[in-house]
Amino acid sequence: MSATDPILEIDRLSMIFGGLRAIDDVSLHIREGEICALIGPNGAGKTTIFNCITGVYRPTEGRVTIRRGSGQREAIQGLKPNVINRKGLARTFQNIRLFGNMTVLENVMIGRHNALAAGVLRAIARDAATRDEEERLIDDCRRILVKMRLDPFINETARNLPYGAQRRLEIARALATDPFLLLLDEPVAGMNPHETKELEETINLIRDEEKVTILLIEHDMSLVMNVSERIYVLDYGRLIAEGTPDEIKGNPEVIKAYLGE
Repeated sequence: MSATDPILEIDRLSMIFGGLRAIDDVSLHIREGEICALIGPNGAGKTTIFNCITGVYRPTEGRVTIRRGSGQREAIQGLKPNVINRKGLARTFQNIRLFGNMTVLENVMIGRHNALAAGVLRAIARDAATRDEEERLIDDCRRILVKMRLDPFINETARNLPYGAQRRLEIARALATDPFLLLLDEPVAGMNPHETKELEETINLIRDEEKVTILLIEHDMSLVMNVSERIYVLDYGRLIAEGTPDEIKGNPEVIKAYLGE
């Protein structure tokens, strides 16, 4: 697989709810190492596309394919979310979905459970191999928390974290599944400017140091323009533009539909 080959391809995707065509014949691709954004007005279909990619919805029409490792294409539309997650796609949600009564470390360890090799009997017996595996898991989770600047909160209950730290914890839990592609759904929603700047740095760090490709939905245009290499624009379920931040800022159709005259 060359560096220019897409690791995610959406081909003529449509999603119909009753008589409503929420997604209408959308095609897009994401290349390895990119940070791409999907933008558009509320109700444009952005989260519906995420839900089709990650198995929450089975698309009415179209294909979602991934490439990883050997470069073999694999169709994933219609697979269950946990199966898609094990194939290397992880996501966050508009509304924070943490386990509020659990610690920061425990939340990240839950994200790591797919990597465990120990079976039920070994877990009950807690043999040496199982204990070694658990120690490696904890070490991996601690490393992720350090990267996400959450290590000072490691034993803190998740619900007691500041809002921005809760957002970063949700991303940390997604990273614990060892994805090659991370989908972020409005990651800075509700954040103040300082928290937004911190998360902007975090997004770049995830791509540059963790080598994870990122697709994000976001309404904060400053963040989108600062971190994205390419941007896709949706309006009423249809793709109306694709290009670099400068191309999108100067696109008359995008200005009319979304950015404002």
